[in-house]
Amino acid sequence: MTEKKYYITTPIYYVNGSPHIGSALTTLCCDTLSRYHRMRGEKTWFLTGTDEQATKVYEAAEKVGKSPKEFVDALAAEFKSAWSNLHIENDDFIRTTEPRHVRGVQEFFSRLRDSGDIYRGMYEGWYCVSDETFFRDTDVQEDHLCPNAECRKPLRRVQEENYFFRLSAYAEPLLHHIEENPDFLQPDFRRNEVISFIQQGMRDMSVTRANNGWGIPVADEPDKVIYVWFDALINYVTAAGWPDDMERFQELWPADTHLMAKEIFVRFHATLWPAMLMALKLPLPKQVYAHGWWVGSSGQKEGKRTGGLPHPTEFSAEIAQLTGASKDIAVDSLRYLLLREMQFHGDSEFNYDNFLRRYNTDLANDLGNFCNRTCNMVGRYFEGATPDGIVDPEISGLGTEVLADYDNALKEFRFNGALEAVWRLVSRMNRYVEEKKPWTLAKKGETTELASTLRTCLEAIRVMATLLHPVMPFASRSLLEQIGADHIPKFEWRDAGNWCLLKSGAKLPEPQPIFPRIQDTKSEEPAKGGNSVKQEKKLSEETIKPVQKEESPETTATAESETITIEDFMKIQLRIADILAAEPIPNATKLLKLTVRIGEETRTILAGIAEMYQPEELIGKQIAVVANLKPRKMRGIESQGMLLAADVEGQAILLHPETKVPSGSRVR
Repeated sequence: MTEKKYYITTPIYYVNGSPHIGSALTTLCCDTLSRYHRMRGEKTWFLTGTDEQATKVYEAAEKVGKSPKEFVDALAAEFKSAWSNLHIENDDFIRTTEPRHVRGVQEFFSRLRDSGDIYRGMYEGWYCVSDETFFRDTDVQEDHLCPNAECRKPLRRVQEENYFFRLSAYAEPLLHHIEENPDFLQPDFRRNEVISFIQQGMRDMSVTRANNGWGIPVADEPDKVIYVWFDALINYVTAAGWPDDMERFQELWPADTHLMAKEIFVRFHATLWPAMLMALKLPLPKQVYAHGWWVGSSGQKEGKRTGGLPHPTEFSAEIAQLTGASKDIAVDSLRYLLLREMQFHGDSEFNYDNFLRRYNTDLANDLGNFCNRTCNMVGRYFEGATPDGIVDPEISGLGTEVLADYDNALKEFRFNGALEAVWRLVSRMNRYVEEKKPWTLAKKGETTELASTLRTCLEAIRVMATLLHPVMPFASRSLLEQIGADHIPKFEWRDAGNWCLLKSGAKLPEPQPIFPRIQDTKSEEPAKGGNSVKQEKKLSEETIKPVQKEESPETTATAESETITIEDFMKIQLRIADILAAEPIPNATKLLKLTVRIGEETRTILAGIAEMYQPEELIGKQIAVVANLKPRKMRGIESQGMLLAADVEGQAILLHPETKVPSGSRVR
């Protein structure tokens, strides 16, 4: 019997416009999961593609004076190019204009018509061309606009003889399957939406329309074409070989994961598609998962309709321009930023500046700087050769915890959670270097402990690279090359739990920063919706901490800066504040919201200290704050001051008075 592959799919994307980082997010998630399962030794198959038979595609082609085929050919090529540029490694790319799909859709339709699950009837009602969705009179208000809040375009009144799919017959079987398979529809709250939708009553669905010259015709009735949503969903089985290559079909079907954004989940993927499969007596996919949207600062969805999301190729090119990184490193950086910034179960705000800030803090400061300074110290103290030392058990123990958390997060589609787990190790290793002080060990001649310390750092980099490989395939290989680990031929899951893989004595190349820091804070925002938009972007020094150069044992020098007068300094009001409360900010991993008392006044201050301090340990502490700083909004919250902290390799260490002093005391 053929071994079943792990089969994962994106939705097939409408080709009425260019790809953007919304569609890129879904595709990237599938690519990450596919790579993760391959690392675990599983055979995988990753499908994506384009939906090309829609009425709105036909009308979009008319507007630009092209034939539908010319129009879809160009956009399908653009999607393929965008995914290739994003380091996506899909195994198949299906287009609904391909003969294999046309053949499968016509066969699917014919079999259901023969069984009586598709029947002839008269349709009269409303149709939204933009959403390719039929609506009953009771669904539509007097304005005759699409009920979908994200659309609200004028509806068309349709009256024609159509074929209908007997969807109503599958309400109870669907509810039974959902109850018996709680992981079938995820996350849980979206499953509950589906149950409510079904319980409100499912009606039979019109699945053909009059042939206007574009679409898949009914095989023996060419005056009718098959409804695009009925046609599009079938791609998951036609790409798997159905109905002609059943050996391939057995190898792939049922799909292990259908992944998509939430707008096409309830009505189509969670009800219509499984009902269609039930009617044909085919197995249902194991899991259907819906994620949230990128939204703007107003909370509204960003996408093709708003033109509010950049093209992924343009965005990665912008990162390369700002950083001076290679194209491949810039692409992997964007992959990281997309998954790190998205709260996968819900909606997340897309903020261009936040992406660039996270690049500097996470990649340039935290990961890149740790790797670079480790390699520099190996070069200085061990002539650039991997030392033979014992890995610190406390660090390897943390690695075991991180590995479990990472694994659990990916199983639950919490991509940002998996990366947060990796950054627990990254943050710990930055503190570890400060605690161990290799430069002091070298000065004292404590060679054995120095070797173990740097060996621990090198193995930690290798483990980080392994865990980051599904997200950053090129950068993870660059990390291995940086630490002289070229002898590791490929990334395997088991290696993430092994802390003794490096070869002692292996030579390290000359260290080169993998993630150069963004220096020029004036940039050109990447293209949105295919249009170039120039805008000056300024990143506040308050939110981007400078990356340290590779330290030396005696480093005490600070960066040169322009001198100020005593009059300038006296304008700054530094005061002591009591921390009354501290809490994390949703969807922000480094920020804490502090409630502080400065004398008789209570204020809110946002501080990027979450990776160093737990909220509960801060309550009652005294800190120094800039009390007369102009308030500014971050994450929709007004921050009314700034605390003082020492910057130690990108980590914020709070400054406290030596003894308890009255709240509001001036610092001078």
